[in-house]
Amino acid sequence: MEKVPMTAGGFNRLEAELKNLKSVERPAVIRAIAEARDHGDLSENAEYHAARERQSFIEGRVAELEDMVSRADIIDPTKLSGTTVKFGATVTLADDDTGEEQTYQIVGAVEGDIKSGLLSITAPLSRALIGKSVGDNVEVTTPRGSKSYEIIDLAFK
Repeated sequence: MEKVPMTAGGFNRLEAELKNLKSVERPAVIRAIAEARDHGDLSENAEYHAARERQSFIEGRVAELEDMVSRADIIDPTKLSGTTVKFGATVTLADDDTGEEQTYQIVGAVEGDIKSGLLSITAPLSRALIGKSVGDNVEVTTPRGSKSYEIIDLAFK
C-alpha cells in the first residue's frame, strides 16, 4: 500500500470532511430517502432518485477519504531544513517577465489548492522547483506557454 504524503493541515482537512460526511451528510440523505419513500411510487419519484444519487456520491467520497486517511504519511515542514526545495517547502518566486512575486507551499497531491498558495507536489511548477535553491531560475511549461521564475526565498514553516 503506497503512502500518500501530506501536511498535517491537509490531513486535518480530510478528517474534517470525512467526519462531516459520516455524521451530518449521511444521516441527512438517509432521512431524505425515507421521506421520499413515504410519497409512494418510487419509479416516478424524482426526490427519491436524487436522494439515492446523493447517497451514492457520499458513500463513494467516504470510501475515497478513508483510503487517503489510512495511507497518509504526515510530514511536518517545520521539522525539515535545507537549502534546496523539497516537499513542505514554502517558496517565494519572482516572475522573470513581470517581477511579480508569488509564494507557494509544496504539499501533497490531495491537498493542492493554488488559490490558497498550496502547490501540489505533482504540479509542473513543483516538479521544476524540486532540488533547486535560492537564486536559481526555473522554466516551466504551462498551458499558457513557457514561464520563467527566480527563486527568491525558501523556508520550512
